[in-house]
Amino acid sequence: MSDALINGLAGAGGGIIAQLITYPLQTVNTRQQTERDPKKARRKRHGTIEQMCQVVKQEGWGRLYGGLAPSLVGTAASQGVYYYFYQIFRNRAEVAALDRWKNGIGDGSVGMLSSLLVAAMAGCVNVLFTNPIWVVVTRMQTHTKALKKIEPCQTPSIVADDALQIVAIEPPPYGTSHAVQEVYNEAGFWGFWKGVLPTLIMVSNPSIQFMLYETMLKQLKERRTLSKKATKGVTALEVFLLGAVAKLGATVVTYPLLVVKSRLQAKQVKGGDKMHHYKGTLDAIAKMIHYEGLSGFYKGMSTKIMQSVLAAAVLFMVKEEIVKAVRLLIMKDASLINKVRSKPP
Repeated sequence: MSDALINGLAGAGGGIIAQLITYPLQTVNTRQQTERDPKKARRKRHGTIEQMCQVVKQEGWGRLYGGLAPSLVGTAASQGVYYYFYQIFRNRAEVAALDRWKNGIGDGSVGMLSSLLVAAMAGCVNVLFTNPIWVVVTRMQTHTKALKKIEPCQTPSIVADDALQIVAIEPPPYGTSHAVQEVYNEAGFWGFWKGVLPTLIMVSNPSIQFMLYETMLKQLKERRTLSKKATKGVTALEVFLLGAVAKLGATVVTYPLLVVKSRLQAKQVKGGDKMHHYKGTLDAIAKMIHYEGLSGFYKGMSTKIMQSVLAAAVLFMVKEEIVKAVRLLIMKDASLINKVRSKPP
């Protein structure tokens, strides 16, 4: 089994576990990002936990996990594709660095700029392959039950005459096939690549994340090697913390692009107020600045930091542990095969 395939499968496994743990936070965050009415957003300005409780109260537990199935498919595909191509590009970068070192250039290691380029290339391949999945996931996360005010029973002993009740109208079942059909009806085949431009620019997020992670990991290993108390390797907890710090830095820098991407992938409201319909990336940015100001680009940022940092930390930790376990199994199998071959007939 190639190193790239091991990393791809490990990345997919780690991504699935991280997604299962943090998915309710992701659903709330997507709703925060796609709320386009500033007045309504101010009225709904609650903490993350409060908003989760509100969704459960009004729509049930299931809505926190809306789109989980395609999201798990998307996560497995995204992380698998990303880590597979990342390792391929990384291996080529390492070979190129060694060649330069042999010619008297550099120290033989992959530098920060090369690490950034490798991560960006892997990210672009990943985006082009998996964007349709995330369009469907966004639609399912932002699909809500309709709320309607109704007149209550006129019996005074039950409720005051001037009171109103707000109830959730149970919508028809809304699954993956409904989301796919909705996207296709709205924008045709290319509708599944809505938001691909800001998403491609968002490649800088994992690129920055991996650059920070690889740099910090390299420094930690160098200190560990020079230290008198050197151990066999980096622990799972250290990988968890490095992954969290790297993701935090990347998220803070690139969050506005994530909001624009979510707006484009959510259901477009045609007719009525033009602020609710975006023709493209530049149109979305212009309307957000005009109607919401710069603060609109940072809606739900605290929730996203909580979700993405936790998810990235879990992913890095689980992925590294899976890679170690698979490599150990391969080494054991190879050792057993060598023993069998070495026995005299």
